Amino acid sequence: MNSPVCEIKNLHIEYPIAIGTVRAVEDASLNLYPGKVLGLVGESGCGKSTLGLSLLNLVRPPGKVSKGSIIYKGQDILTLPGKKLLKLRGRNISMIFQNPLTSLNPLMKIKDQFYDTMIHHEPGLKKEAAMKRIEELVELLGIEKKRIHEFPHQLSGGMRQRIMIGLALIMKPDILIADEPTTSLDVIVEAGFIELLNQLRQTYNLSVMLISHNLGLVAEIAERVAVMYGGKIVEEGSAESIYSNPLHPYTLGLIQCIPNIKLENQHLFTMPGSPPDLVHPPPGCRFSPRCPKVMAQCRKELPPLIRKNEQKVACWLYRENR
Repeated sequence: MNSPVCEIKNLHIEYPIAIGTVRAVEDASLNLYPGKVLGLVGESGCGKSTLGLSLLNLVRPPGKVSKGSIIYKGQDILTLPGKKLLKLRGRNISMIFQNPLTSLNPLMKIKDQFYDTMIHHEPGLKKEAAMKRIEELVELLGIEKKRIHEFPHQLSGGMRQRIMIGLALIMKPDILIADEPTTSLDVIVEAGFIELLNQLRQTYNLSVMLISHNLGLVAEIAERVAVMYGGKIVEEGSAESIYSNPLHPYTLGLIQCIPNIKLENQHLFTMPGSPPDLVHPPPGCRFSPRCPKVMAQCRKELPPLIRKNEQKVACWLYRENR
């Protein structure tokens, strides 16, 4: 495998609040590789989006990265000064945000929002050349080029989502963080997005972090999958191994929750309990209060992430001499 284009090392992200400190991400380590897709999955509130935002150093105050580093091309993104960060964002690392209506400027036409992004990174770019690139990209995304002369409120939710995808891709970045990129899209447009993303990552050697609740989408496009629970990465491995042989009880539960489209065995599996309180998490494994295979050790000690065959898993079931 090629060298990683970005290395996330032992990342800790915290949010101080009135009743304590929310440990949103704890000791997360991941690598992103050129031309590959890493899927990041888990329940709402597990820290997926926070981890994605940290790659652009966009964790909002009072939130902060308390430990760890994010190494991109030999430099730690978390220590870059403001001007270098502004050059990095959008050009080298881009992000598709969850809510396009609040992410787009309601007072600017679509074409001007594209042009502002492009002229920031290419000051000498002529408007005619920029417009040609914008029109080509929006047509690839399935939008008539005449729609770029409209305002965000004149577009449907799906169109706004595709515009957000286009804004993230217009500078052909090295890394794309896609946070629930297909939420507002129907299945036909979603299939087109997957095809376009595959085409772009192969053409430009694009590295993608795909954050999603849609396990089917992740299985279709990602080579590797990381599973988060309670701010921690509990399992990581190839998509094939994760889906065919999930090791962590939480990963198994997520996969069992996928509805059976063959209309066979109509009992829908649900995981009991609720996600942990990240201000006062359980003393041992974060999943222990909900785990069907819980042991005494699980309630006392936090399991480390260890290698098991082709996967990494944080579970005492696979620890020798436990």
